[in-house]
Amino acid sequence: MSYRLIRPLFFALDAERAHNLSIALLRMMPTPAPLTADPMLAQTVAGIAFPNPVGLAAGYDKDGRVAHKMHGLGFGFAELGTLTPLAQPGNPQPRLFRLVEDKAVINRFGFNNGGQGAAADRIARYRRPVGEGPVIGINIGANKEATAAGRANADYATGVTCMAPLADYLTVNISSPNTPGLRALQGRAALDELLGTVMAARPEGGPPIFLKVAPDLESADIEDIAAACIDHGIDALIVSNTTITRPALRSAHAGETGGLSGAPLTDLSLNRLRDFRRLLGDRLPLIGVGGIANAEQAYARIRAGASLVQVYSALVYEGPYLARRINDGLKALMARDGVRHIGEVVGIDA
Repeated sequence: MSYRLIRPLFFALDAERAHNLSIALLRMMPTPAPLTADPMLAQTVAGIAFPNPVGLAAGYDKDGRVAHKMHGLGFGFAELGTLTPLAQPGNPQPRLFRLVEDKAVINRFGFNNGGQGAAADRIARYRRPVGEGPVIGINIGANKEATAAGRANADYATGVTCMAPLADYLTVNISSPNTPGLRALQGRAALDELLGTVMAARPEGGPPIFLKVAPDLESADIEDIAAACIDHGIDALIVSNTTITRPALRSAHAGETGGLSGAPLTDLSLNRLRDFRRLLGDRLPLIGVGGIANAEQAYARIRAGASLVQVYSALVYEGPYLARRINDGLKALMARDGVRHIGEVVGIDA
């Protein structure tokens, strides 16, 4: 059934209720057969074999209920979470808003999740040995109380210890705007301390560690983050999370607080990616996320320096098979340009 036909049914529901309904429907879907690596799109990044470059960003599958099924929709990888050591309810509802006129979303969830212990038990039941099933990243964060008390680093160390055996890679999320004080960890001194703690907590032979940053960064912040990633041996950088800035928006929900994602983030996130590529060159893989809704935008992100891309908010407007369409579109664009493999164009416009 065409998503355009059923989208009004989802949009008739409160945004968070519709989100939960989509999770429930996916849970009923049989686990698909393994995804075949596409010879034009498959590549190895941070030591991980990705069958294609289009991933699901964190925030959709917060508790690890359906990440292992997302390859059935065409995703080359799925990132679940954000998971915190202890369960927490997040911020009061309503906290998720569709900005339909802007093809955007505002959320102020606040890391609502059932905790790492419950998620680990759940993931272990369906998880194949790391490297043999679909590529699954696990996004970790700090509890609100720990962040407020200055104990965030200990929470991230706990997350690494708990989730490392279950993840193809771990993402350290210090860029959500919905946990007060969290983004302060992007400052150089705080970031050095945090990354040192995280890397020390990673077990021998443990998964690659990725860092996810905000788009709302000054030039000095970008330079500090780039240097810290190199100094501490971070394996990849995800650019970027939601923004707290507000460009011109038409929706009645434009004034809601929280992180803005979707179409208005496209240029801002692309520019941050270019900034990091300019500083890092090809020394550190980049993952582009934010405002990607079609193959052309994904291709632009790859040409600007991203080895992989992630989508989330665009699924609200474009439907569950967006990843398949982007992958097909990427191959068409590559054929147009005489490119045989996606790796040939990573950073070509940098």
